Amino acid sequence: AHDDSKGRDAFAFDPLSSHYLEVADDLRIRTPYSKTVLEELRAVPWASWDDELRVWRVPFRAYEELRRRWPSIERAAQRAEPEERKRRREAGKHSDEHKAARLRHAERRRRRYPVPAEDLPPLGRAVATVQYDVVVFTGISGELADPSELAPFYPQSMETGFGAVWARWRPPTLAELIKTWPARRPAGSAERSRGWWRPTLGELRIARRKVKSLERRKRSRSAD
Repeated sequence: AHDDSKGRDAFAFDPLSSHYLEVADDLRIRTPYSKTVLEELRAVPWASWDDELRVWRVPFRAYEELRRRWPSIERAAQRAEPEERKRRREAGKHSDEHKAARLRHAERRRRRYPVPAEDLPPLGRAVATVQYDVVVFTGISGELADPSELAPFYPQSMETGFGAVWARWRPPTLAELIKTWPARRPAGSAERSRGWWRPTLGELRIARRKVKSLERRKRSRSAD
């Protein structure tokens, strides 16, 4: 109680003024969702989330720590406002990074991958790749890959010195990932430069989590 009284006096002497902050029996913070805001408030002693009011509640005894962190909290909250998010998205659409991301996405949707003509991957088995993590190759087209198409998306294929051909791929199923026998060691530089290798247990675990997460999202959409 004494510390709360001191905190009230500190607030009265040097108050925070923000539309994200309400003053009641304690201090109540309501902002758009922001990971930074969460991290900052979790670091404030005695701060707690009120699920009924949908606010963070901070007792006055923690006012000094809240005030110290407030500039970061307010900046993050302002960046998380819907209009500000929309503005950044619109601005980002014209950036080089956004254009490059769109090109990478379009290339991924083609479900093709360059492999050395002299060192082809096994078909129907889960293997790891540089760009697309763990995949299953379904066929080799035999079509030679044009170096001008490789450079932006598959730089490792430019380093091998061997001609590359296009292979078709698809995502693995959970059953295929469970069935795959893992490699004992991580891939070496030679395997990575050719673009594919036998996955380790760690790589398989990550791939399994991704597949499980995708399946959960599909079930959730079906239920909705």
